[in-house]
Amino acid sequence: MSFSTRINSNYQPKHLAVKLNAKGEQFVLQNHPWVFSDNIVKIKDNAQSGDLAIVFGKNKNRVIGLGLYDANSPIRIKMLHSSTEKAEINADFFHHKIQDAFSKREDLLRTNTNSYRLLFGENDGFPGLIADVYANVLVVKIYSEIWLPYLETIIPDLQQIANAKTVVVRLSRSLENSKLHKLQNGEVVYGSLENEVVEFVEHNVNFSANVIKGHKTGYFLDHRANRKQVGEWSKGKTVLDVFSYAGGFSVHALYNNAKEVTSLDISKQALEIALQNGKLNNYSGKHKVIAGDAFEELKKLIKNNNTFDVVVIDPPSFAKQASEIELAKKKYSQLANLGEQLTAKNGLLVLASCSSRVLSQAFLDINSQALGSSNRKYKVVLKTQHDSDHPIGFPEGAYLKCGYYRFLD
Repeated sequence: MSFSTRINSNYQPKHLAVKLNAKGEQFVLQNHPWVFSDNIVKIKDNAQSGDLAIVFGKNKNRVIGLGLYDANSPIRIKMLHSSTEKAEINADFFHHKIQDAFSKREDLLRTNTNSYRLLFGENDGFPGLIADVYANVLVVKIYSEIWLPYLETIIPDLQQIANAKTVVVRLSRSLENSKLHKLQNGEVVYGSLENEVVEFVEHNVNFSANVIKGHKTGYFLDHRANRKQVGEWSKGKTVLDVFSYAGGFSVHALYNNAKEVTSLDISKQALEIALQNGKLNNYSGKHKVIAGDAFEELKKLIKNNNTFDVVVIDPPSFAKQASEIELAKKKYSQLANLGEQLTAKNGLLVLASCSSRVLSQAFLDINSQALGSSNRKYKVVLKTQHDSDHPIGFPEGAYLKCGYYRFLD
């Protein structure tokens, strides 16, 4: 069965005229990539996912952009082009967008790094589509049916510009249940894959990612610069890496000659990967692991009077829905308090959040308040966001934030 047959590319997207209300028009003119269903005043009844939406403003009947219609999401139109200037959505359009995205990554690829995010969804003009590269393997994660009619054009372009020998397609849960395609999650659609665990390099440090079964596309690339920084500040130190997953911070610390590194995660399988990733590199320090709930394990460490020169706390998103924001803020405050108690004299505490619903300033304020209550003197030595292969194109795209706190006693 050919690739085009599996993705049902025989479906020819229709052109839809879509009229917006004033709020929707304002969003589009501000280059926001989302149009919600309640911003739409008029649209055809027979619209299907993947149809090309020709978006008109509220007044003057002028075209203000082009997008893809998504029948299954409250974000009804994902914008591809927000401008009154004419554009044609075709192979050339996508080719230029991919080239533009690649050019933003070229500085990173001049370092000894061969893993990067080639397409960062909306932020690169491809809403609901992610493309990550691990050495010579390209992993394309698709979150919406809107892309099915266009994959036959886009994937070969991505493969060529990434110079990938293998292309793997990963599907969101909703897309796995779609009847509009015959793709399988984790399917190799170009080349071959001898081992689902792929080795790659990140600033001289060796890692691996399971591109078939790992989270997202197999690894989290957004923290790369933070991992490098923590590694450089860990020489000769004891390090605690909380919510360590595959050991990103841990392995950089070991590579940079940390004395002892402890990886803490609830998943024993993730900790096994962290240990294996460590062994891909030469190091002389000890690598210990703790399997368990982070909050409980941190309290045990405090009870036993353990402290570390460097403490990194990088939890998963605590606020996937608006209703979870307040609880997320409480958890961040708790983690800052626990982290402070585990950070040794003159030590470094690194606190991170990937909850897009908790804005950067709010997160930093929570940390300041929690650390201020400890009466320990500290200074903020660094505030960071995503690495350069995760450009921020709109406010909600800025999900990752990280604060580095150096204690002065």
